[in-house]
Amino acid sequence: MRLTAFTDFGLRALMRMAGEPGRALSTAELAGEFGISRNHLAKAVAALSAAGFVETRRGGGGGAVLARSAAQMRLGDIVAVLEQRSALVECFQADGGACVVAPACRLKGILAGGRQRFIEELNLYTLADCPLPAPREAVR
Repeated sequence: MRLTAFTDFGLRALMRMAGEPGRALSTAELAGEFGISRNHLAKAVAALSAAGFVETRRGGGGGAVLARSAAQMRLGDIVAVLEQRSALVECFQADGGACVVAPACRLKGILAGGRQRFIEELNLYTLADCPLPAPREAVR
């Protein structure tokens, strides 16, 4: 299974926040560290905030911080939230997509089961299992 860039960016941000709990990290800072689009990262952080994984703060010293301890955040739950807008295959789209084999296809149920087991496997781990420390040049 291949995760979207949106999920990748969200996971990276959470891993960095887990590496420095309590420190607010801006999307500009994180995007610079990872060499990724600040705009795309901001969308992922907004989704994580809406789902209750992070809290965001505006103004000086603002940024995003974990909403609860990394040990309380299961990786499968995070991935499920970040991947909810991404259909695994065409027929998984909210509108059913334009799959011409859908009426006779038995693969959809098999894939759905595989996706569920993937999420369950990820849920054996928490964000505390994979914190990402600050880059060496940024360590204080």
